[in-house]
Amino acid sequence: MWGAIIGDVVGSVYEFNNCRRKDFPLFDLKCRATDDSVMTLAVAEALAEAGEAGDAALAARTIEIMQSLAKKYPSGYGISFFAWLLEDDPKPYGSWGNGAAMRISPVGEYARSEDEVRRLSRAVTAISHNHPEGLKGAECVAMCIYLAKNGASKEQLFTRARGYYPEIGSYTCEQLSKTYEFNESCQGTVPQALTCFFEGKDFEDTIRNAIFIGGDSDTIGAIAGSVAEAFFGIPQNILKDVQLYLDDDLQHRIEAADAKIKGRSKK
Repeated sequence: MWGAIIGDVVGSVYEFNNCRRKDFPLFDLKCRATDDSVMTLAVAEALAEAGEAGDAALAARTIEIMQSLAKKYPSGYGISFFAWLLEDDPKPYGSWGNGAAMRISPVGEYARSEDEVRRLSRAVTAISHNHPEGLKGAECVAMCIYLAKNGASKEQLFTRARGYYPEIGSYTCEQLSKTYEFNESCQGTVPQALTCFFEGKDFEDTIRNAIFIGGDSDTIGAIAGSVAEAFFGIPQNILKDVQLYLDDDLQHRIEAADAKIKGRSKK
């Protein structure tokens, strides 16, 4: 999930001030971890604690951790989702928002089969984003991560991603940089973020593509970065730099959850 967090941190300064170029400092003094990183951590911790306890238990634990983390890190959330986080007994509210896809990377890393990707993705997504587009966006990203970590080629990933979004391949990052606008939906974010990965030459280039196209930059960075991590890996200097933008508790919890998630998938 470090790829998602790096994409989020890099994109945090461009979400409402799009850069639309690739020659920018990768990390800015104003960079920060947003709700994208915090909710990704929540999914990771829930999987680490309750991933094998059944879908209902996993869903319940995901909600509990999301609500707990949101109290400590209360900024950056969409209005509807934040209202959901504050409810005593939150129920799904038909969301198709891109938050479903930006937080899903731990599922792709944790799962041991495609069936498990589908099941776990739905369990941690449908708690809030139970619209078909929200569920599809999350599953597509998680599936790409799962396949990439298991050695799929870009051509194979491209084919699978187009099974979810046939429009992938019909535009380039260059074209998106001139026409793409801010979009909070899965259907208006996931194909574009995956395009950034498919055109990426390596992890850093993928993140730079995500900023280049504009739009919801932190979330596009999180989605593109999560797949790029599974396919390319992350350079150590970038991994080291992003930790400067995390407080001690957040860094410790991310490291612990990441180790458990990746350790389980290898067994």
